[in-house]
Amino acid sequence: MEIFKIKTEEKGIRLDKYISEQFPQWSRSLIQQWIKDGNVVVNGVATKSNYKIAYGDEIEITEPDLEPLNVEAEEMNLDIVYEDSDVLVVNKPRGMVVHPAPGHHRGTLVNGLMAHCKDLSGINGVMRPGIVHRIDKDTSGLLMVAKNDLAHESLVEQLKNKTTKRMYSAIVSGVIPHDKGTVDAPIGRNPEDRQSMVVTDQNSREAVTHFEVMERFNNHTYVACQLETGRTHQIRVHMKYIGFPIINDPKYGPKRKHHKFPIEGQALHAEILGFSHPRTKEEMSFRVPLPEDMEDCLTYLRKNDIENRI
Repeated sequence: MEIFKIKTEEKGIRLDKYISEQFPQWSRSLIQQWIKDGNVVVNGVATKSNYKIAYGDEIEITEPDLEPLNVEAEEMNLDIVYEDSDVLVVNKPRGMVVHPAPGHHRGTLVNGLMAHCKDLSGINGVMRPGIVHRIDKDTSGLLMVAKNDLAHESLVEQLKNKTTKRMYSAIVSGVIPHDKGTVDAPIGRNPEDRQSMVVTDQNSREAVTHFEVMERFNNHTYVACQLETGRTHQIRVHMKYIGFPIINDPKYGPKRKHHKFPIEGQALHAEILGFSHPRTKEEMSFRVPLPEDMEDCLTYLRKNDIENRI
């Protein structure tokens, strides 16, 4: 059982949001289910997820026993970049969902991981064994996976403390005029579309993205983006916010498309991943090349966007 006493500066925050900030390894939906099931009480009384916490409130959280995992293992040809008894690093292809969700229980990375190894950490709930962080379905690239609870707790703590390195490559619409920059803009759920995120001061969390121009074209830019934080859709939202949305992004991309790019989904790839090994503390770094579809996009731009500027 965990007990928290609410301070003055914390009052007014939704109960589920407060708990998710204390325990980033737990998904928001899992926390909401625990609240619904009575595993979270405020001042000894069960309440709802949208309860606004008050100064002096005492919150008790009892983590339920993990349910048996009833997600089916599926044999897949996973691109395993690194593996030992604690961690696994996988290069996820574009188009693959990371973990199962209601109505989508097969064909995910978790299904493949369950067939590949039997010892995934169960900290993050029934549907997300071993998953420490995620990337979107149509984003390709590197993910770290925890094979036991010690590794899971260490990797989550590194994410929370911003000591991991996560660098993405992206192709965006428009020509970014400066060579480097930082987007420091909070991200929250879009109140007009609950399936998307937006830069907002309302019910948002800190979000910081650093970027560097790799190559300029007449109407597009090839850019490297490094995450300091890891919010949902962060790079996609931030690049749209500064006026340079990622090409082919169905949710945040440019509305008018002047080119037909040879790629399904957004041109975004998690290229570099670095972290401290949970057990040995060795600094580890991994890099995978751009997938063929993004290379094809760059080749297309070099032929069709006329002027190569850098």
